[in-house]
Amino acid sequence: MSTLLLLLLPLLLLTPIPSLSLNQEGLYLLDAKRSLDDPSNSLSDWNSRDATPCSWHGVTCTAGAVTAITLNGADLYGPFPEILCRLDNLTRVELAFNSINSTLPSLLSCSSLSYLDVSQNLLTGLLPSSLSSLPSLTHLDLSSNNFSGPIPPSFGQFPALQNLSLTANLLNETIPPFLGNISTLRQLNLSYNTFAPGPVPAELGNLSSLEILWLTGCNLVGHIPDSLGDLSNLQNLDLSINSLTGSIPQSLTRLSSVIQIELYTNSLSGVIPSGFSSISTLLRIDASMNLLEGSIPDDIFEIEHLESLHLYQNRLTGGIPATVSKCDKLVELRLFGNRLTGSLPPDFGRNSSLMFLDLSDNLLSGTIPAGVCDRGMLVDLLLIDNQFTGGLPEGLGKCRTLNRLRLANNQLGSAVPDGLWGLPHLWLLELTGNSFTGSISPQISGAANLSKLLISNNQFSGSIPPEIGMVSNLYEFSAENNRLTGPLPAALGDLSQLGRLSLSNNSLSGNLLRGIKSWTKLSELTLTDNEFTGGIPPELGDLPVLNYLDLSGNSLTGEIPLQLQNLKLNHFNLSNNQLSGPLPPLYATEAYRDSFLGNPGLCSDLSDLCPSSHDHSSDHHVVLWLLRSVFIIAALVLIIGVAWFYWRYRNFKKAKLGMDKSKWILTSFHKLGFSEYEIMDCLDEDNVIGSGASGKVYKAVLSSGEAVAVKKLWGPSNKNAENYDKASDDAFEAEVTTLGKIRHKNIVKLWCTCTHKDCKLLVYEYMPNGSLGDLLHSSKKGLLDWQMRYKIALDAAEGLSYLHHDCVPPIVHRDVKSNNILLDEEFRARVADFGVAKAVEAIGKGPKSMSVIAGSCGYIAPEYAYTLRVNEKSDIYSFGVVILELVTGKPPVDPEFGEKDLVKWVCSTLDQKGFDHVVDPILDFCFKDEICRVLNIGILCTSSLPINRPSMRRVVKMLLEVCPDDKTKPEKKDGKLPPYLEDTSEHSSIV
Repeated sequence: MSTLLLLLLPLLLLTPIPSLSLNQEGLYLLDAKRSLDDPSNSLSDWNSRDATPCSWHGVTCTAGAVTAITLNGADLYGPFPEILCRLDNLTRVELAFNSINSTLPSLLSCSSLSYLDVSQNLLTGLLPSSLSSLPSLTHLDLSSNNFSGPIPPSFGQFPALQNLSLTANLLNETIPPFLGNISTLRQLNLSYNTFAPGPVPAELGNLSSLEILWLTGCNLVGHIPDSLGDLSNLQNLDLSINSLTGSIPQSLTRLSSVIQIELYTNSLSGVIPSGFSSISTLLRIDASMNLLEGSIPDDIFEIEHLESLHLYQNRLTGGIPATVSKCDKLVELRLFGNRLTGSLPPDFGRNSSLMFLDLSDNLLSGTIPAGVCDRGMLVDLLLIDNQFTGGLPEGLGKCRTLNRLRLANNQLGSAVPDGLWGLPHLWLLELTGNSFTGSISPQISGAANLSKLLISNNQFSGSIPPEIGMVSNLYEFSAENNRLTGPLPAALGDLSQLGRLSLSNNSLSGNLLRGIKSWTKLSELTLTDNEFTGGIPPELGDLPVLNYLDLSGNSLTGEIPLQLQNLKLNHFNLSNNQLSGPLPPLYATEAYRDSFLGNPGLCSDLSDLCPSSHDHSSDHHVVLWLLRSVFIIAALVLIIGVAWFYWRYRNFKKAKLGMDKSKWILTSFHKLGFSEYEIMDCLDEDNVIGSGASGKVYKAVLSSGEAVAVKKLWGPSNKNAENYDKASDDAFEAEVTTLGKIRHKNIVKLWCTCTHKDCKLLVYEYMPNGSLGDLLHSSKKGLLDWQMRYKIALDAAEGLSYLHHDCVPPIVHRDVKSNNILLDEEFRARVADFGVAKAVEAIGKGPKSMSVIAGSCGYIAPEYAYTLRVNEKSDIYSFGVVILELVTGKPPVDPEFGEKDLVKWVCSTLDQKGFDHVVDPILDFCFKDEICRVLNIGILCTSSLPINRPSMRRVVKMLLEVCPDDKTKPEKKDGKLPPYLEDTSEHSSIV
């Protein structure tokens, strides 16, 4: 034996012993790795054969000791690895953008820690009060988690903390005054929490070192304390999106270091104080969407480095101070939606680097300053709904940087400068509602980016130049109510992006265009009240998305082409022409009678169009009677079968569940106060509260008295077990993958899952008021007044915005509908049912193609139905339908609409009967202005062209701007959508 050992000894010495080669710090890190799920193999190089962990991904060493762990966005799952605190020299931990869950431990043993960032994770529970005991902690970022409860009193005792960020959690109670005791604090970020209504603590004025104070969306009420003016080092003050009242304190003009002041979306009143010109560092002021009155202080444009001023949607009066001409650093000026009067200084724009100017919806008059684009940087010029007169400055024709020019509804006249028609970057030219004369210049051929040409209600004359066929990106050409003459240029038929062509009430003549196969995106063609002759081109019937066709009031002849039956038309009018011959069979019905009036050569008595129609009608009734009989018998068989199955099922279910209890697997996503056994005991037919395509939903009342909702996914059927099982698995995985990782107050909470063989259960927070769809389309809809409906729309929009913009990768829900918006006891909305949700793989790679259509009838975006291409725009369309439901009180599809859906019904009813015939009659019309604004947002979201739909982030902003609780704001005349809502591209390149 001893001989054998001697022979084996050299071999044993040569054999590596991994566990002995790695130092103790490395072993601690391997233990941390074992406690986490690492599906992306971010920690694959954490190798036990290494002598030290200093070369590992995310590990930083100093003098051989681990001092920092940096694993941001590493796709790690599981609880915070508390064993990291055994690393004696660890000063920095960065685990942001992962899926770290459970609660955050006390971390008292991390005595050397100075920097902790666990933002954008799934942490829950209370904020650990022990964190303030870490003597060296200077940076604490716990933002975008699910922490709840109050900010603990110990947080006022940090000895060295400089940066504190608790943004986007579920913290409640009010912002505590003791935060003013952290004398070392430089940044305080508490935005977007569910704080109880409370004031801005005056004690925050004690933070003499504070540089950033970010309190957006904190449910703040009361006045802005004067003490904030003592923050001499403050650079960024953001109190936006709250309910602050009172005036802007004069003390804010003492903020000698401030760069940016954000006060928008509050209820601040009074006048804007003068004195801001003394702040040499100030660059940006935003006090928009308040109740500010009086005039704009003269000295506000004397701020030395002022770049941006937003005062829109207030009650400001008086003129724009002449000092604006001397503001040489000014880049952005947005004053729309006020009551400003007077004219603009004649030298306005000549001395500034002006890029964005929006003065819409005021009472401004005079001429447009000649030098508004002299610096050659102007991108947007928006002067809608004012009283400007005179002609357009010649300099605008040379403003090659211009993207949008919107001058609708003024008193402007004379000819448009030739160069303006052909500006290379201009994509929106809106001159509607003025008195412009002259013709459309051939220079329009240079407008390479022009998408919308809106020149209706003017006095333009002459012919449409053939060069318009070179505007390859043109989507909308609206020139109704002008004096245009001559034929349509053949080149117009080459515009492959054209979606809307409206030229009614001109003097255009000649034949309608042939060879229009390029018009594959044309949805509206309106040529009414012109002098067109000849026949209707049969190729109109081949246009795939044309749904609005009006050729009335011309001199068209010949028969109506049978090909027009291929179209799915919401509006169809060929009246008052000289058409003859029989009607196409599809249109030979009473429903289309008004479409053909005033054509003597057409049959006027629809009952005579088909001599044997009565025989066919009789046969039709017989067939209907037989079908009804079959359905009645089938229904009786079904009812008997269901009753028998229910009796058998109830006797079998409890025994089966009881037998299998021990085999169920529970996976939790939050700290639970119940077990899987309690869930099983509640799965009784008496507890069923709903049933859908993906499964059955039960209400489970637990021993604690708390209620949860349990969705039991349908199992595989005997008929097609393999496919059904795959669909069930896909729905389960989509739901868990989506809801298991994200946290948002407007997305339903998934507590846990329970699985066993083919049975899969999802346990959610219980929503006592059910779904929006069930409530809105039932006898209980009277519970939903306008303010409640508005809040539901805003809640749901914020949930979807979180999915689209804050999740990485973005998540597309794919089945947004009112039945998937649930309401809690206070009617706050949560987006639910993610069984068909998909993650968008990468921004910029375009929409992802799906193998089948997901979604519900009436909510599916038009392009999705025929291309199976899915992206965020599909959700936005569906959400727009939900908005229309909230405004009209009608379901997405209804026999009342005929062949239309809700979107088409709303649009056609608005055109034919007006706003009052669309709105749910039970709503209080004192909110008419707000209802109109929300309705228009819904119409924007349901645009037939995806590129015209605003992003969900923009939808949230527009809804916030509606301000329905503010009954003191003046109504817009005629329910007209204000320019700041029409201007949907404020934060995107093209909408």
